[in-house]
Amino acid sequence: MSFESSSEDPMDYLKTKDSEKEPLLGGKVAEAPAGFGSRHVLAFLAFLGFFNVYCLRVNLSVALVAMVNSTNNDPSSVNSTECKEDIPANTTSTNTGEFNWDSNTQGLVLGAFFYGYIITQIPGGWLAEVFGGKKLFGFGVLCTAILTLLTPLAARWNLYVFVALRVIEGIGEGVTFPAMNAMWGKWAPLWERSKLLSFTYSGAQLGTVFSMPISGILCKSDFLGGWPSVFYLFGAIGCVWFVVWMLVVHDTPAQHPRISQEEKDYIETSVGTRQKLKTPWLSIWTSPAVFAICAAHFANNWGFYTMLTCLPTYMKKILHFDVQQDGFLSALPYLVCWMCQTISGQLADYIRKNQYLTTANTRKVVNSCGLLLPAILLCCVQFAGCNHAAVVAIVTFAVGLGGFCMGGFNCNHIDIASNFSGTLMGITNMFATIPGFLGPAVVGWLTSHEDTRAKWQIVFYISAAIYVTGCILFNVFARGEEQEWNIPEVSVLVYKGNKINERDRSESSQNSISSRIQSAQ
Repeated sequence: MSFESSSEDPMDYLKTKDSEKEPLLGGKVAEAPAGFGSRHVLAFLAFLGFFNVYCLRVNLSVALVAMVNSTNNDPSSVNSTECKEDIPANTTSTNTGEFNWDSNTQGLVLGAFFYGYIITQIPGGWLAEVFGGKKLFGFGVLCTAILTLLTPLAARWNLYVFVALRVIEGIGEGVTFPAMNAMWGKWAPLWERSKLLSFTYSGAQLGTVFSMPISGILCKSDFLGGWPSVFYLFGAIGCVWFVVWMLVVHDTPAQHPRISQEEKDYIETSVGTRQKLKTPWLSIWTSPAVFAICAAHFANNWGFYTMLTCLPTYMKKILHFDVQQDGFLSALPYLVCWMCQTISGQLADYIRKNQYLTTANTRKVVNSCGLLLPAILLCCVQFAGCNHAAVVAIVTFAVGLGGFCMGGFNCNHIDIASNFSGTLMGITNMFATIPGFLGPAVVGWLTSHEDTRAKWQIVFYISAAIYVTGCILFNVFARGEEQEWNIPEVSVLVYKGNKINERDRSESSQNSISSRIQSAQ
C-alpha cells in the first residue's frame, strides 16, 4: 500500500469539501449495526441523568411558593387583584409558609444557583476533554443531589447559608452539560448527532415535567413535613442514579468492555479516535461560528430560565392558582418542549442525511423556529387578558416551541469542532447562564412593588426582544462545517484518487487510517 502527498494546500481542500458529507475516508463509513447498542445505553442513562439534573434544579421553583408566607406585609402579595373574578371557584389559596421573603429575596434565592453554575462551565468542558466526561458528569449530579438533601436544613438555619448552598449546587451541576457534550464528541456517529443529543438533553424537560407537579403534590401533603419532602425525594433519586451511571458507562467506545466490534468500528470510522489535543483558545474565542452559538444559546436560555424559575410565581400571583395546580400548569410548557426537542433532532438529521439542506442551513431553519415562534407568542399574552385558559395555552407553547433549538444551535458545537465540543459547550453555556440569575432579578425588580399583568407583560416583551436578536445573530454568523482550528495538523493524502484527512501524524493514527482503508476496499 502506498501513499503520496498531494501538492495542493490542505486548507484549500478543506474549504472545498463539506465535512458533514465526508466524515473521514472520502465518505466511507462502516455500516450502522442493527439493534440497541452501547451508544443507545449511554443516551438512555444520560437522559435519566439530565432528568435528575432538572428535577434537582427546578423543584425549588414550586417549593418556594409553599415555603414563603404570602400573608406578610410584602406589597406584591396583597395588591395582585387582577383576574381573580375569572378564576374558577376553589382554585385560589393563601400560603402561610414559614419564611417572610419578599420578591427581591425570592429572586436572589432562585438566581443563586446560577452564580455557581456559571463558574464551572469552561473548566467542566476542558476537564471532560482531558480526563473524560463520565466521572465529571456523574460526580456533578451526585454533588447536587447531596446538597439538595441538605436544603431544608440550610433554609431553616439562615437565609445566607441557604443562598450559599444553592451557589455550591450550581458549581457542582455546572459541569454536566459540557461533560456530556465532550462525551458525545467521541460517541455520536455523524448522522445520529442530532437524534442522540436531542434525546439526551430532552431528559431535562421531562425532568421538569415530572418535578413540577410532583413537587406541588408533596408541598400540599404531610409527607416528611410537606415542602421538605420535595428535596428529600429528588436528592435520593439522584444518588441512586449515580451508582448505576458509574457501573455501566464508559468514556469512549475503545474503553467499553461490552461494546460489539461492529458498533465500535461504526462509531470510530465516523467520528475518529481522539487523542488529547492542545485547546486552540485564541481561535475559539475569535471564531464567528462560536459567537453565533453563544448568541442563540443566551437568547434561548433567557426565555427558558425566566419562565422556569418565575412561571410558578406568575401562575400563583397573577392567575391565582394554588400550589398544586401551579405545579401541574407550570409543567405543561416543558412537556411541549420535550416533544419539540425530540422532533427537532429527528427532523434535523433527516434533512441533513437526505441533503435537502446543508448542515448550516438546517441548523438555522430549525433554530429560527425555536426562537421566533416563542417571541411572537410572548407578545400575544397581553391580548388574552384574564382568560386563564388562553394565557396558559400561549405561555405553554411560547416556552415549549423553544425546544426546536435543540436541533439548531445545541448540536452545532459538535458540527464545527467535535474535538473541542465540551469546551465550546462550556463557553456558550457560560454566557447562557447569565439569564439564570439576571432573569429572576429583572422579574423581581419589575414586580416587587407592583405585581400586575402590565409588569409581567414587560417581562415577556424583554424575552421576545432577546429571542429575535439571538435568532438574527445566529443566522448571520453560524456555520455547519468543521472549522480549521479543530484539526491540529492536516496533510492531504491521496490513495487511489480518494483524499484522506490525516488528523494526526502519530504512528497510531497512521495505522488507524491504513486499517480503515483496508476495510473499505
